[in-house]
Parts: sequence; C-alpha cells; structure tokens
Amino acid sequence: MTSTPADSATPRYGDLRAQLDTLTTEEFRPELAEIDQLSTLDIATIMNGEDSTVPTAVAARIPLIAAAIDATAERAARGGRLIYAGAGTAGRLGVLDASECPPTFNTDPDEVVGLIAGGPTALVTAVEGAEDSKEMAAADLDGLKLTAADTVVGISASGRTPYAIGAVEHARRLGALTIGLSCNAGSALAAAAEHGIEIVVGPELLTGSTRLKAGTAQKLVLNMISTITMIRLGKTYGNLMVDVRASNEKLRARSRRIVALATGATDDEIETALTATGGEVKNAILTILGEVDGPTAASLLADSDGHLRAALQAAHTSTG
Repeated sequence: MTSTPADSATPRYGDLRAQLDTLTTEEFRPELAEIDQLSTLDIATIMNGEDSTVPTAVAARIPLIAAAIDATAERAARGGRLIYAGAGTAGRLGVLDASECPPTFNTDPDEVVGLIAGGPTALVTAVEGAEDSKEMAAADLDGLKLTAADTVVGISASGRTPYAIGAVEHARRLGALTIGLSCNAGSALAAAAEHGIEIVVGPELLTGSTRLKAGTAQKLVLNMISTITMIRLGKTYGNLMVDVRASNEKLRARSRRIVALATGATDDEIETALTATGGEVKNAILTILGEVDGPTAASLLADSDGHLRAALQAAHTSTG
C-alpha cells in the first residue's frame, strides 16, 4: 500500500514528540494545570517567583560563560566578528543584543551581527520551516563571508533546533570559534560547539513557552557575552560607556555626563574637549586627563588599540 503524506508524517511527528518529551523546557507541570483559575495577583506572584530562579541557573554556568567570553574577546581583538544565530525567540534575542552594540559601544553594525532563521521578516512574523534547516544557516553564514577569525553563537532553548546547530557545525568546519547556548542539559547544540553553555532553568510556567525563563536566561548570557567582550576590547573606562555614539539628544547629554564623571571637568572644559575631538567621548576624556590636544589624543588611542587607560599612561609618560 502506498503511503499518503499523512501516513508518512505520523512517524516523523511521533519522533519529534518523543524528543520534546525528553526536554526539561517542555515538561508539563500538573501543579499549574489550573493557573487560569487564579487571580491576576496570584499569577503575577507565581510568575515573578519563577523568574527569580533564572539568575541562579545562570550563576551555575559562570565559569563556562567566562571562558567563552575570553575566547570571543581574543578573536574580536584581532578583527573577528561576533555572530548570533537562532530561530524564533532565540533568534530575536540575538538580533536585539547585536542591534544594541552600535549605539552603546560605537561598533560598526558588521562587528556584532544577529541572524534569525527566515531573515528579517521572522522578527515579527513566523516563517514556516525556517528553523528546521541546517542548510539555511550555512547559507546565511556564507552570505556574511564567515572566516576563522569570527565567533558564532548558536542559540536555542531546546538545544535541538537545526538552524542553530547547523550554524555552529558550519562555523566550526570553517575554523571559527563556536558557542552553543541552550537551556537543556545534554543538548545537541552544546555538543556541537567548542564552548557549550547549558542554562537549565526548568519547566516553564506555560508548558513549552520558552520565551519566558529560557528567554530571560538567554538574554542574560548574551548581555554578558557582548558587554564583557566590549569591556575587554577597551570600549569602556571603568563602568563608563566611553565609546557611546551620541546619535540623539539623550545620548548627547549622556556623553557630556560621562566626560564629567570621568574627569570632574567643568561644563565649559567639556564642551571645548568635545569640540576638539569631534564629539568623541573617549578622545575628549583623554584631552582633559592627559592634557593633550585632539589629534594627539586620536593618535595615542590608535596606538593603544582604543584602550583609554593605556593611552592615558602613554600621554603621562610622554609629558612626564
């Protein structure tokens, strides 16, 4: 008897269902089976309690996260890019983190990139079948002309999403650094990556809704990867965002506040310094603290690979 599409689909979905049954993020919680009968206050209280467990789960993996960040920063210092790849919520979180880097750290949009299965359309509309294609992930990375200097972070709550696994496998074949971020232990994604990070947050409030605790955990880790990498690259001075791009009025005010916090200079001194350096916060700080002019500040920072502390030391050495 010739099998129909429905006949052939049944085993496939049966196998997938069996896989989902093994995932902590997909577990059903009987104690919450009547949560819809509770008051809004009670549901919000339960949900907040669930969310409070996420930082503890992340803390359990800090050594692994730190090792992955050190490896990422080492490549980034040599010009390598940081590339996130995921589907659905995981992909959106990667795109979000990448898109925040240019205004926060004055990076080029090509330095930190977020790939989502199905392309930009998938940010707001589900693209059917996109997450199931390893080949699509490889093609997306090839479109970026991936090199061995780059770092690719595959993101998947389940740890089984073909797009994320395919991205990591393809990147590893090309010699790029690979990180696999998932929320289930023993995941295929972590196994495929050089640095596997599994943040086990447990079953969700709504069965299988991994935009909740799993999504929060992923965002926390992505924040760490990008922020600490940028700290290692000299994009901050202490806890000040000295590479902030002043692209609107709020950020222009913030840039002046940063110069003030770093130097203690007067408003007039700050305006003079920013004018002399084309509005570059880091350069303005160097002109004030290093007592150098704008062109000298730019030269010292270039020689110090953008690290303000090193440039200040060089300025003081040359004038001392």
